[in-house]
Amino acid sequence: MTSALHTRIIRTLTVPLDAESFPGGLPSFLVRDDVLCWTRREAGLVGFGEVARFTATGPDRFLEADIWWRHLVLEAEVTDAVDCPGTGPVAFGSFAFSKTSAHESRLIVPEIVVGLRDGRAWLTQLTFDGVELTDAGARAALRRWVEAPGTAAAPPPGGTAVRPAVEAKLSTGSLSEAEWMAAVAEGVAEIRTGALEKLVLARDVVATVPDGVTAAGILRELAVRYRECWTYGVDGLVGSTPEMLIQVEGRTAQARVLAGTLDRRDAEGMDGPPLEFAERVLAGSEKQRHEHDIAIASLTTQLAPFSEAMNAHSEPFILELPNVWHLASDVKAELAEVEGHVPTCLALINALHPTAAVCGTPTTVAGALIRKLEHLDRGPYAGPVGWLDAAGNGEWGIALRGAVIEGPDTVRLYAGCGVVEGSVPEAELAETWAKFRPMLESLGISS
Repeated sequence: MTSALHTRIIRTLTVPLDAESFPGGLPSFLVRDDVLCWTRREAGLVGFGEVARFTATGPDRFLEADIWWRHLVLEAEVTDAVDCPGTGPVAFGSFAFSKTSAHESRLIVPEIVVGLRDGRAWLTQLTFDGVELTDAGARAALRRWVEAPGTAAAPPPGGTAVRPAVEAKLSTGSLSEAEWMAAVAEGVAEIRTGALEKLVLARDVVATVPDGVTAAGILRELAVRYRECWTYGVDGLVGSTPEMLIQVEGRTAQARVLAGTLDRRDAEGMDGPPLEFAERVLAGSEKQRHEHDIAIASLTTQLAPFSEAMNAHSEPFILELPNVWHLASDVKAELAEVEGHVPTCLALINALHPTAAVCGTPTTVAGALIRKLEHLDRGPYAGPVGWLDAAGNGEWGIALRGAVIEGPDTVRLYAGCGVVEGSVPEAELAETWAKFRPMLESLGISS
């Protein structure tokens, strides 16, 4: 664990902004490769700079981060003229999927945050020094970040230029396609013994882009193409996830669970509306419904001890994305007080992660089998990514449909599939390529 608890006091100033002054929404601020990002439908949070950082590894990474954050904001001096979720002290975070991973989980406290929510926009400046925080000073600091030499031009309002296809090289990651399909077959064999019900297996590929990899360009492409997903960027981890692990606002917690996937290209040439095809193939599939039911049960069982009331869709709905359709369910819970206080985002994540949607069930058996079969340290892939504020609000997605930028021209992409008794290795491999597509498109790579 690094970043000892601060003896200095953090100070923050939040002032309103005119949302009409940036008609493209938050994507218009995605102009730096070191930007911190959490956006959906042009709203969310964007951060610049860094005034504090926490890192940890191991099984207690969430609880250690929770303690660090609560101590950091306990005596914070907060001036907040907006007062809504995401104002005041804020940290962006990314956590390793596995408790055994050497990858460092992290919370990052930025210097500047721009927020947009329900038509309201704001600017927050955060500091530990004795400099007086003023409206004019905060706006000047924002200008320094977005107008510095080397920043990219802001995209046009409501869109971004489609990147031309580039000559990129895709190379095998930890396993070849044949080796990964063999791992899927071994997973199915284990499921048939009754040792587990579901297993989620991931694979990676490495893209080498001669023209260079820019985080800002990737994030802008994803934010516009995948508006219904949550686009995230933290320390070179970039992506656009359709799955919300936990969203907390006051005492209300919500989650979006996905399990069951259909490539939209499978509907090409079919008679009738594509959505009807998706409903027939996904909702009508015993395999897909079984996989989805396992994922829902996993989340609701773990969330129940923290809740005094909970409801979920009785029937999953079809989530329509540009690359795939998913079976999806939304879960909503009213949080109960535990030992005199409402549980924090990170305490909930500690209880919920990993869900069956990204690991399998039972999780201990699935986790051990993942380590045996994948030959891969997932790092932050399929781990929680998002933000939290001092009031206990936050949004944490699962880092899916994403990649890690490893060098100026190199990026490692990840994708995974839920494996159940009826899984066919060739079909699961095809599903991974459908899930790679958002990142490949954002890099300008034909898929």
